[in-house]
Amino acid sequence: MTFEIGRRGLLGGALAAPLVLPAVARAQAAWPARSVRIVVPFTPGGSNDAVARPLADHLQRRLGQPFVVENRPGAGSTLGTAEVARAAPDGYTLLVTSSTFSTSAATQTTPYDPVADLEGVALAATAPLLVLATKSFPANTLAEAITYIRANPGKVDYGSAGPGSINQLSAELFAQQAGGLQLVHIPYRGMGPATTDLVAGTIQLLFTTVPSAAGLVRDASVKILGWTSEARPATGPQAPTPKESGIDYNAEIWWGLLARRGTPRDIVEKLNAAANEALGEGRLAQYLRSEGAEPSPRTPAEFDSFLKQDIARWKQVATTAKIRID
Repeated sequence: MTFEIGRRGLLGGALAAPLVLPAVARAQAAWPARSVRIVVPFTPGGSNDAVARPLADHLQRRLGQPFVVENRPGAGSTLGTAEVARAAPDGYTLLVTSSTFSTSAATQTTPYDPVADLEGVALAATAPLLVLATKSFPANTLAEAITYIRANPGKVDYGSAGPGSINQLSAELFAQQAGGLQLVHIPYRGMGPATTDLVAGTIQLLFTTVPSAAGLVRDASVKILGWTSEARPATGPQAPTPKESGIDYNAEIWWGLLARRGTPRDIVEKLNAAANEALGEGRLAQYLRSEGAEPSPRTPAEFDSFLKQDIARWKQVATTAKIRID
C-alpha cells in the first residue's frame, strides 16, 4: 500500500509538473500581449530617433502590438539607458541607441553595467566617419596628414562634439594607430560650431559623420582627407581608406536595438527576425543610406559580441589617451 501511494504520488507529480511549464511557455509565445516601449536616450529629431520610429512602425505591423517610442535624454544618454537596464527582462522595455552606448561606457562611470545589464538584439547599421581638414591645412590625404602631424607634434588640433564623443575617440584611435601622433583636442558643444570653426580655419581637423559633412563637401569648403572605414562606402565622396593610406585603422558609428539581459531567447529571436526584415525595406533602410550608413543585420549573438568588443576597444583608447569625463 505504501508503495502504491508513493507511486501514485510520483505519477501525480510527474503529470502535474508539465502544467506549470506550458504556462510560462504560453506567456512567452504570446509575446507581445500588450504595447512595448522603445526608449531612445536622446532628444527627438536626432539619428537615434530617426532609426527608432520606422523600426517601431515595422515591429508594430509585424508583431501585432503597439511599439511606442519614448525619448528619455540626459547625462550623455545614460539616463534613458539606465531606465532600460532596470526594467524587467520581459521584452516590454527596449532600447534604441548608438555608438554613444559604447563611448559612455568607455569614458565615464554609468549607473548600469553595459555588459551585465543589457544585451544586443539587432544591429541596424554601421557607418564610417570622414576625416576633414581646413582648406589651409598642408596635407591633402590621410597619408600626407600623418607625415605632417609627425613632423609637427602638438601643433595640429582637431575638433569634436564634446569630451568622450565618438569624434574625439576616433581621432585619438587614429593618433594611436599611426604610431603615437600628438594631436590637440578642441571640444565643442555639438558638431555645428565645430564645423563652422573648421571652415574658418580656427581648427585644422575634424572626424565627423556624413550628414554633418554633407554641406561642407557639397560647397567644397573643406578638404576631404579620407574615410575611417576599411572599405569605401557605396555612396559618398571619393576619398582614400586608412588601408590605402598605409595605416591599420577602422572607426565606425552604429545604431542598434538592445534589451535587458535575461530577456527570454525566443523573444530576442523574434525581435531580431522582425528588425532584420525592416532593414531590407521602406523608410528605415532609406534613412540609413541617407546617413551614409549601410544596413548590417546580424544575429543576437553576433551583435552582443560586437557590443562587448566595441566597449573594450574604446575603453582601451580612452585609457591610453587619458580621457575621463566623470
